[in-house]
Amino acid sequence: MGCQVEQQHEHSDANAPAPKPSIVNYREYDASGSVGQAALAAEVALAITYNGLSQAVMMVSPGNIEDFIRGFSVSNAIVEGQHEIYDIRLSHFDQACQADVQISSRAFWALKDHRRQMAGTSGCGLCGVEALEQALPQLGILDPSPLPPPEHFSGIRERIEQAQQMARSSGALHAALHFDSRGSALLCREDIGRHNALDKLIGAMQRDQVEAREGFTVVTSRCSLELIHKAVRARIGTLVSLSAPTALTVQWANRHRLNLIHVPHRNAPRIYSPA
Repeated sequence: MGCQVEQQHEHSDANAPAPKPSIVNYREYDASGSVGQAALAAEVALAITYNGLSQAVMMVSPGNIEDFIRGFSVSNAIVEGQHEIYDIRLSHFDQACQADVQISSRAFWALKDHRRQMAGTSGCGLCGVEALEQALPQLGILDPSPLPPPEHFSGIRERIEQAQQMARSSGALHAALHFDSRGSALLCREDIGRHNALDKLIGAMQRDQVEAREGFTVVTSRCSLELIHKAVRARIGTLVSLSAPTALTVQWANRHRLNLIHVPHRNAPRIYSPA
């Protein structure tokens, strides 16, 4: 459930293109109940260390990772140019990748000085494996929850738009909503950050003592692995996404018994978990 370091291996091509999408089964949530397959994008947790110092952990698509590291290093002012990157070594684990980057002494001392000025940030003092275990944590297994009735998803996008008051006036906002057992929008929280929107909703649900196992929670953004972590920790029974999940997201939802449903624009809702 966390990253499995015993499966470490060196990749033959550190800058290989992204692998083909994973084929995942789903069941259409309508009267037909037909089973189909969807090609879902892959993602892995990437931990980056510079000269042995852990700097960042993020979820990325598992292709062209060396290009990403080089671009990340420049765009975040860690190095002034590619001449300050001496070596990049990638170690692959189950669902994760560790990048050990060797940079110039000038860049490394500047990085350490910058980190001292930002004391208390999450990555400080962690080795790569510890950082990856934070990105791929051990989570509890939920008690199974019944799926919401399929009619609750009729016109769901229009009802979400009606609930998003801030987005109607300004746009560019993600939303997280909780629908009660009757399919009515109970709470809506909006934010420019998709993680922030869900955190706001979880806080509101817990403040109002809303039973998270009843009804369903909707995120308007891409359903990333981090949102699965948050949903499981908040003991949400059903998570609904308006954008397709990744293959890893489906795997973790199934593993932790979180109901996961995708509502495409023009097709019937798709149940990815339970499988």
